Amino acid sequence: MRRVASTLIWLAAGSALLVGPVPAAHAQEPLLAVIVAASRGDQPSDDEIAQMFKRRKLFWRDGARVVPVNLPPDHPLRLRLQRYLLRQTADQQQEYWNEQYFHGVLPPHVLGSEEAMLRFVAGTSAAIGYLPACIADARVRAVLWIDADGALQKPDAAPACPGTP
Repeated sequence: MRRVASTLIWLAAGSALLVGPVPAAHAQEPLLAVIVAASRGDQPSDDEIAQMFKRRKLFWRDGARVVPVNLPPDHPLRLRLQRYLLRQTADQQQEYWNEQYFHGVLPPHVLGSEEAMLRFVAGTSAAIGYLPACIADARVRAVLWIDADGALQKPDAAPACPGTP
């Protein structure tokens, strides 16, 4: 029995060498775009965007009340936004909003899908949300990108999306 197990281990190790390294799971995650309505002229900083989602920055430069929106709590894009932009785990986020509730501050509204996010932000001039960069269309404008490794970047060109030249 021991000999069979040791042979299987060697076979598995050998086949892994033949196949090569397995790419990281997050390498296939989409570029996250933090979006606003296309008509919104503001270019908030990374910190201002984080403060908007934490409901600490309440107004745009033109005086309009910021309307942050989230995807469901277990959505991978929300988890990435929380981790890299807000610097919070899901548990820390929950604790933050529990405390804010006692101060009369409610968390951002939750939308059920990426399509709902796109439509809401496009149709609400003071909204800010996020979705995969390749889903964003001319109705919205990206103000920040977050890649799978957590790098924050100001958008300077259209992202490279599958199926586009």
